[in-house]
Amino acid sequence: MSRPRPRTPPRTFDELLAEGASVPTEGWDFSWFEGRATEARPSWGYATTVARRLGRADGPVLDVQTGGGEVLAFSLGRASRRPLLVAATEGWPPNVRKAAHTLRPYGVTVVAAAEDASLPFADASFSLVTSRHPVRPLWHEIARVLRPGGAYLAQHVGPASAFELVEYFLGPLPEESRTARDPERERRDAEAAGLEVVDLRAERLRMEFHDIAAVVHFLRKVVWMVPGFTVEAYRPRLRELHERIGAEGPFVAHSSRHLVEARRSGSRGRDPRA
Repeated sequence: MSRPRPRTPPRTFDELLAEGASVPTEGWDFSWFEGRATEARPSWGYATTVARRLGRADGPVLDVQTGGGEVLAFSLGRASRRPLLVAATEGWPPNVRKAAHTLRPYGVTVVAAAEDASLPFADASFSLVTSRHPVRPLWHEIARVLRPGGAYLAQHVGPASAFELVEYFLGPLPEESRTARDPERERRDAEAAGLEVVDLRAERLRMEFHDIAAVVHFLRKVVWMVPGFTVEAYRPRLRELHERIGAEGPFVAHSSRHLVEARRSGSRGRDPRA
């Protein structure tokens, strides 16, 4: 009979901090979190929804704030037919390089453009504009670059997303922070820009963080959650959370997501939702 294998000793607080602080943050590939953190996915399946729409697109397509291009690449790889012209924008230089590499096999043109700048394209250039988790949707710019009858299809971060984690570090936030990114407010903003919102669905989804390295990497990657986050600045709170996870199990938070589809009015050929 073979001897039982010795158990691996648990990672120390400092070892976990060092690991979470060393993982590269470029792009929107979250595979590193496997086994360390989980997040339920919205029921609509954004990437596969975009893949179906790409297969029916009747003109050029634009993906705004594409990150490292991973989501767009997934959708293009599963589309029944690829559009003849696809462009993407991204503002963070490391992500621009990563997106260009990721999307090159699909013939996508990646354009460096700051997230708060005007889109560097002519009026009425695209039949479909997509975006996953834009920092802030520029509704007038989206409406401007869409062709009449064209559609905007996106998944946005909703109000108070992961605020259990955010407020653990920052303390209670004012009500205006909790209600920012409200989907009904975004509906009004889209309509004010001349778009018709034809679909709007929202869900709150369970998140679990199983170790402090996952928390550190998440806050380094999603930088707007705790602005200015560094391990050094928040080390005491990180230690407290590390001990809490060890004693009580995973730290639970809830993300907020909404799917929005908006259409520019005007004559068109094919219905972009058909």
